[in-house]
Formats: sequence, structure tokens, C-alpha cells
Amino acid sequence: MRFLHLIWGNLTRKKLRTALTLLTVLVAFVLFGFLSAIRQALVGGVELAGADRLIVRHKVSIIQLLPVAYQARMERIPGVAAAVHQTWFGGIYQDPKNFFMQSPVVPAEFMAMYPEFILPPEQMRAWLATRTGAIVGRKTAERFHWKIGDRIPIMSPIWMRKTWEFDLVGIFDGRDKGTDTTALYFRYDYFDEVRQTQNWGQGLVGWYTIRVKDPAQAADTARRVDEEFANSPAETKTEPEGAFVQAWANQVGNITLIVAGILGAVFFTILLVTGSTMSQAVRERIGELGVLKAIGFTNGQVLGLVLAESCLLTVLGGGLGLGLAWLIIARGDPTGGLLPMFFLPGRDLLLGFGLSLALGLVTGLLPARQATRLRVADALRRL
Repeated sequence: MRFLHLIWGNLTRKKLRTALTLLTVLVAFVLFGFLSAIRQALVGGVELAGADRLIVRHKVSIIQLLPVAYQARMERIPGVAAAVHQTWFGGIYQDPKNFFMQSPVVPAEFMAMYPEFILPPEQMRAWLATRTGAIVGRKTAERFHWKIGDRIPIMSPIWMRKTWEFDLVGIFDGRDKGTDTTALYFRYDYFDEVRQTQNWGQGLVGWYTIRVKDPAQAADTARRVDEEFANSPAETKTEPEGAFVQAWANQVGNITLIVAGILGAVFFTILLVTGSTMSQAVRERIGELGVLKAIGFTNGQVLGLVLAESCLLTVLGGGLGLGLAWLIIARGDPTGGLLPMFFLPGRDLLLGFGLSLALGLVTGLLPARQATRLRVADALRRL
């Protein structure tokens, strides 16, 4: 710390060059923060998926429906503790851009299957008592300024192409920070009754979620479920909940690979820019480095000064970039609901600081070694 003024003085000697390099590093880490938040939004559900939950869907495609009668048969299969069903509703609220998930469910069974959804007991009782009742996640309620007691019209382009109206009886929160609180859930019995009056898909559901008794036996349980419905008109495909969520994310592409590719290209460029800055700074101060050695500075001290200068530049730029990214990301999903889990995880913040430090060490290592190899007589001739 006693040489901090010397290090800072070297950085501020060429203010424009330092400022431009700092700005370059800052922009790179703002991009790092945003890409990390986007990756979290698209694949974060995989990390939160229950290890003891499996998804059962139609073997052909998720858009193919399964009979509701499958639920009782699933619950009799060894290893299955419980089963619940959901169906994609695909509704629109007022405008096609107002996209969020809606699904009919059996309230008590559904909430028991997903303990990460926190709903006050009085709101749960109201849901059970209201045939047209619905609950919605906190993010969507805040997005549309809904409150309990509102009547919510949802136009479904899938189910009879009509506007369905629901009474909002509850708003649920997430137990964990990454829990998706954007969906709306309403009662399956109301949904099926209306379908029966129109002779439109009654007795069919989209997919099942089953809880296994022993997560270690999940693969065997999945195999038994698929064997139960083999050679039936609606064969099934059973997979871990995390794999199911990952499959949805993969429709966009391999998010992790895309993010890694972009960041790799950006940081390689920053490596060249910062390395060039440090090399030029050391060349300009060869004479001064010779003086430092002449008055007793060791090679190790000279090495430390150059590396500290490089690390201070990258850590300062990286810290400012991550801070700016965090402030912007904290304002919420910029897409208006398409990225419900849009936030910057703490582990990525730590990774960002680690990368900034590593960037400083790598870019400063070569100039620092050159500085230690200087002969005092040769360096002093440059004065």
C-alpha cells in the first residue's frame, strides 16, 4: 500500500490513454453482467428444478395432449409419491405482447407439488372456494398493477378462441430468489367444465409432474412410467424436471455456449488492448525503472509495481462495469416479462471480479518480466 501513490501516479500520467483503456474494460464487464443475467433468465430454472420431480409428456411432442386418467395410473406405479397435471393455456392479456404463462391446475395438489410457491392460507382458501378463481405470481401482478379482487380477462387463441374471465383471489411469492413468479394458475375443474360444454378437448391435459419417493431411483421410476403407457394411443416420455426446463431453453440455442463464445471474443480483445497499454507504459518509463533499481528496488519489487498497476487498471474498470450492470439489471426484466428470472447472481459477480484480477495479472505479466530484466546501465541511458 505504501507504493499506491506511485502506482496511481503512473496510471494518471497519460490520462487519456488510461481513461480509454478503463472505459474499454468497463464496457466489457457491463456486457459480462448483462450476458450473465440473460443466461440466468434462460437456464436458471434448471438449477432450481426439483431433484425429486419428473416431467411426463407425450412422446411425440409437448403440444400433444395426454388423458387425465393417466394420473391415477401414475400414482400406482412403484416409486411415485404424487402426480399433478398442467396444460398450456397460451392466453393473451389485452395485447399480444403481454405474454406470460397461464395454466389450469388442481389447486391443493399443485401447491403441494411446488412448495417454492408461497401463497397465504386465506388466499388458498379463497381459491378453493371460488370456481373462477385464479392466483398469479408477484412479478406479473406488479407488472399489470393487479390486486386481489380484480377480474382478469384472458383471451385464449387455443381454447375455443374466446375470452376467459378469472377472479384474482391470490398473489404468490417465490421461496427462492430465482423462483419464477410470472405465471397465472386457475382451476382445472372450471377449465374442463367449459370445454365440455363446447366438446373441445375435455379430459385431456398437457403434461404431468410427478414426485418420486427416492431421487436416487428417479431413472428407474421414469422407465416404469413410460413402460406403463407403452403401446397406448398416447405414449409418454418421462425426464427430470431440469432436463425439461433445459429443453425449453435450448429452443433459443445452447445459451451457455453462446455466452461463452461472446465473452471469449470480448475478453480476448480486452486482453490485447490492456496488454498494449501496459507494454507502452513500461517502454516509456525504462529510464525511471532503471533509477528505481539503482536506488535499491529489487526485481521482485519492480515486478510487483508493474503487476499492481495493471491489476488496479483492470479491477477498477471491472468493478465499475459490474456495478453499473448490477444497477441497470436491478431495475428488472427489460423485455416486460419474457425473462422472468432476469438478475445478476452473486456467484457471477464474484466471477467477474476474479476475471478482472486475472485479466490484470495476464496483461501485466509480460511487461513486468521485461522490466525485471532491465540492466541498470542500459536503462539509465534512456534518461
